[in-house]
Order: sequence, then C-alpha cells, then structure tokens
Amino acid sequence: MVVVEVVVMTDESAKHYEVVVIGGGAAGLNGALLLSRARRSVVVIDSGEPRNAPAGGVHGLLGREGVPPVELMERGREEVRDHGGHLIAGEVGSVARDSAGFDVTLLDGRRISAGRVLVTTGLVDELPEVIGLRERWGRDVVHCPYCHGWEVRDRAIGVLATGPMSVHQALLFRQWSFDVKFFSHTLPAPTDEDVERLAARGIEVIDGPVDSLEVGERGISGVRLVGGTVVGREVLAIAPRMTARAGFLAELGLRAVEHPAGVGEYVPSDATGATDVDGVWVAGNVTDPSAQVGPAAAAGANAAARINADLVEEETARAVAAAREPFTAESEARGCEVVLGEHRNGL
Repeated sequence: MVVVEVVVMTDESAKHYEVVVIGGGAAGLNGALLLSRARRSVVVIDSGEPRNAPAGGVHGLLGREGVPPVELMERGREEVRDHGGHLIAGEVGSVARDSAGFDVTLLDGRRISAGRVLVTTGLVDELPEVIGLRERWGRDVVHCPYCHGWEVRDRAIGVLATGPMSVHQALLFRQWSFDVKFFSHTLPAPTDEDVERLAARGIEVIDGPVDSLEVGERGISGVRLVGGTVVGREVLAIAPRMTARAGFLAELGLRAVEHPAGVGEYVPSDATGATDVDGVWVAGNVTDPSAQVGPAAAAGANAAARINADLVEEETARAVAAAREPFTAESEARGCEVVLGEHRNGL
C-alpha cells in the first residue's frame, strides 16, 4: 500500500477551494499540478490505495520507465505541494451540490467546500476466483501486454478467458512470446472463427475450467485444470472486470454505467472529461478503463485546463456584470472585492 502523507484538517485546509480533486493517482496529481500552476486553490483527497500498487514498476512512461509506483506518486505529491496545492489523506463518502458549488464529505466526517470537482478515483479490478491467482496479481499474473509484455517476453504465457476481449488479449500477447496457450475456463468455447485465428498464430486452446495455479520458488510453474491436469505456464494473463470507483457521486445523479466493450463499468464523459453534471469532470481509469499511466496523466491535465477555462469564464462574467453597474459606493466596494479576490488567487 502506498504511504500517503497524512494532512491534519486545519482551518486552512477546511476553507473553500476552487477545485477539489478526488483521487491522487497519475490523473489526479497531474490535474492538481496544472491547476496549482494556474494559481488556483486546489486540494487533493486520496485514500492511498492506487490500482497499480502491486506492480514493481510503471512501464511505457517516457522518462520514468520502470519507476516504482510509490516513488512516482511521491514525486507527484511533492510537485503539487511545491506549487501551493493541498493534500488530504482520506476517502470521500459523498458529494452534494450546495450554494458554494459542492460539499464533499469524507467517511470520517470531515467536509470540504469546492467550486469544481475533478474525479480521478480510478477503478477496482475484479479478479477471477482461481486459487493462487490473487497472490500473484501484478507479478506473474498480469493483464496488459503494453504494461507487462516486455517483462514476460519469450516466456510460457497462458491467457485465461474471462470476458469478451480475451481472444484479442491472447493475440496481443502472441506479439511477445511464441508460446501462448488460451484457457477457455468457464466461458463458452471460442467460436470456430476465433479458433481458426488463434491456431493461425500458433495458440492452442485448452478447454475446461481452471482450478488453481501451481507456484514454485520462482513463481508460477503451471495452470491446474479441474480434474487435475497441469499445463506448464510461467505467466498468466487475465482480463479482469473493471469497476469505476464512483459510488460517492450518486447524490449528484452521476453513476457508473456498463462499458460498451463489456469490460466493466465507467463514468461517461466528453473528450474534455466533462460529465453530465455541470461542474464535475472525470479523468483517468474512472472514465477510461484502458488508460495507462501516461494517458491517464494527460487526461488529468486536459480536464484541469478545461476546469481552469471554465473558472476564467465565470470570473470574467462577474467582472463584466460589476463593470456594467451604475457607479455607487456599494458597487465600488463589490468591484474592490472582485479585484482583491483575484489578487489573492494570483490573477
């Protein structure tokens, strides 16, 4: 588990923020960094349970290839802090709309007020019930060929059928190894067309449900079928069902829905990360289950830029309205408040 700095709630951290970022992974921290650099008041709430915690390193990320997830996240937190962002350890229980924007309540009762919300809580992998599989998850039980293919190249790979993308997954892993076997497990046998495609790539189909993994001193040594047959394998690839961490958004009427690809649930959004709820954006795996660390971070930055633009438009509209008012002592005072507010935000 990643160790997250525990920030005790004070009068400072309990104030109203322009943006609250829920989730402190790559998407959330990159979004918070961009917003902090834009001189916005930002707070990141993170439970400290990232999806990639079991992995030994982050892969496919330019300039940070192989960096441990813990190290990458700590660097990100430090960069957010260095630019004035706040970090709070905790888990969000609910988000409700109020007169100031949004009221965010943590499970421990703490509350935070914010004008905009960026949700980057990621997803939960629902692993198949195979004895020994969960203990090897993130090591020699893997899911993404682009994340892990290089590390398991040229080894004996088994692909456990768990969903509609499993045949495609087997064909992908064939790119990294000549020795790939497809275990149909509890799903219906592949179609004749899929069997033909797999066979053309030299991938043997093993029928029957899988019972457990054989594990030796060096890791997985085989896949045991129900009935006792053991097929020698060193790596097992699976496609877990992925479920967005979004239950706390229910009060806003925003819920995760079934993904069109049949791989689990996600929170729909447009290309900017904007959801159907005004003022709420999403980024990373919570809305794009297939996003690796790099694309997730980029999505966080993209959503943050849109949030900042939205805030700029709101501030400009207020300033124009104030400028159009007849000059009175009261309107002058309101104008001063707008200027002072923007000055405090560094604008």
